[in-house]
Amino acid sequence: MTATPDPLIQTAELHAALGSATPPVLLDVRWQLGGPPGAEEYAAGHLPGAHYLDLDAELAAPPGAAGRHPLPDPEVFGVALRRAGVRAGRAVVVYDAGPATSAARAWWLLRWAGHQDVRVLDGGLAAWRAAGLPESTDLPVDGGGDFAPVPGQLPTLDAAGAAELARAGLLLDARAGERYRGEVEPIDPRAGHIPGAVSAPTTENLSADGRFRPAAELAARFGALGVEGRRVGVYCGSGVTAAHELLALAIAGRDGAALYPGSWSEWSGDPRNPAATGALPG
Repeated sequence: MTATPDPLIQTAELHAALGSATPPVLLDVRWQLGGPPGAEEYAAGHLPGAHYLDLDAELAAPPGAAGRHPLPDPEVFGVALRRAGVRAGRAVVVYDAGPATSAARAWWLLRWAGHQDVRVLDGGLAAWRAAGLPESTDLPVDGGGDFAPVPGQLPTLDAAGAAELARAGLLLDARAGERYRGEVEPIDPRAGHIPGAVSAPTTENLSADGRFRPAAELAARFGALGVEGRRVGVYCGSGVTAAHELLALAIAGRDGAALYPGSWSEWSGDPRNPAATGALPG
């Protein structure tokens, strides 16, 4: 895995960029599992010029056997991106309420679809507001973008590939530790984790202020988890927070890990797949 340019942008840099001759396209992708609709929060206030993308409808295909958030239909995804003004040669910045969970999903999807210049607002809307920067309730017109997704530009895993990587490489489970250990399972069919996977909760990617930890700290974290010299894959509940882990790996200079899009929602829904519980030995 090789290093990648900083995938984060800070509030001051973004504020300055929005006043430039070629401002980035802004995508608001606020979403939380079981929470209020992101569209309503967007309508109440968003970064000036930002377009809203619906994670459930536009950043994922309908739920089913492939999990709760399968990868989106490229045509549906492309229409949403073009409506938001995404162009092949124009920078894109994505943000959510703060922890970057859904923003990381959009960041990963854009790169998977072939866009080369995508960054995440570190700290999201919470950081923007903390800096006292302006918001808007105006709804932008159709952005007239031209970006056509070319899926497959980043590596993914199916269930068999995830099982193989857990045996022969390193498969990280990005969910909370209690879900990994099988102590609770509030959403998916069965509790536990993919046998051989290593617990790596996304909450440990962030500092107390909701921003990502410095690159050196993240590199040390993933080094302790054993990424050095190994093929790495990541899964979570439905392929959303796993993208947060992939973003943290990229910040740490470890770009190129694979996403298991179906994640535990797909794996646990197939009774043929084994489920492990408890912590790994050692």
